Amino acid sequence: MWDRIKAMLTENLNLKLLSFAFALVLYSLVHGGQDARGSISVDLEVNLPPESGDKVLISTIPRDVRIFVRGSAQTIDNLRGGAVHMILDLTNSPERVTFTDKMVRLPEGVRVEIEQFEPPSIDLKWEQRVTRDVPVQLSVVGSPADGFDVKGPLVAEPKTVKVRGPQSDVMVLQHVRAEAFDVRTLTSEGSYPRQLAIERPNPRLKIDPQSVIVTAEITREVAERQLTKVPLAVVGTPKGKAQPADVDVRLICPPDILRSMRLEQIVPRVEVTSKEPSGSMALPVVLQVDKCEAFTTPREVVVKW
Repeated sequence: MWDRIKAMLTENLNLKLLSFAFALVLYSLVHGGQDARGSISVDLEVNLPPESGDKVLISTIPRDVRIFVRGSAQTIDNLRGGAVHMILDLTNSPERVTFTDKMVRLPEGVRVEIEQFEPPSIDLKWEQRVTRDVPVQLSVVGSPADGFDVKGPLVAEPKTVKVRGPQSDVMVLQHVRAEAFDVRTLTSEGSYPRQLAIERPNPRLKIDPQSVIVTAEITREVAERQLTKVPLAVVGTPKGKAQPADVDVRLICPPDILRSMRLEQIVPRVEVTSKEPSGSMALPVVLQVDKCEAFTTPREVVVKW
């Protein structure tokens, strides 16, 4: 029995294999050409109204639509490779789009019957497009080199930019942000202009210009010191007496200068220039301290001589 079965399997083996291959090809041709039904995910290509128009789309459009087609099984399988796309014309700002066969773009020479779309249509929401001037908000990252500081607020040129987009988005904007100004590389005094990009709050908005020139002013770091009842010196007449005879002093200096300063270096004075032998006059208090800003309270006193 075993020998008989073995002989049946091995007799004319090449001819049997060839016959089997022909059968597979014939099966594929017959079934590949049979009518079949299937679905394909199709990418949407959207034509929007021009930027100069007065309407802007605010609803979300699906990336693709599923279509159900009838045709040969082989054709349907080939179409699943992304060879099909749909063109969605929204240049007239429609409120609803119903999908039709005319929107579908098939490869050259391919024939299938389109039976259904999923979803069959989409609703669209549009808004008035408006333009508004919006202030630019500035910010600083880091600190300059030791001994230096950023003087005052940053300055942008221009201070505002034009924002264009859906009314509901544009009208609620309080400001738009510029890229942060990094001052960590600044090591000396001076003005440092830098072009910084404007961050777009959302992709529906257009900003003009898209960048601004931002200037940072770098000065030496300063510290403050308050001194009270510093005696006044009256110069110009030996008999002169000031009322009051002392003032309060406020010094603003680099920290190293302030630390090394001695009290005897701080001499507020008033100068009498009158040639009259006697009299009285309100005169300004003068105080000069090298590399410092000096202020006195009061700023003027009455001098009698």
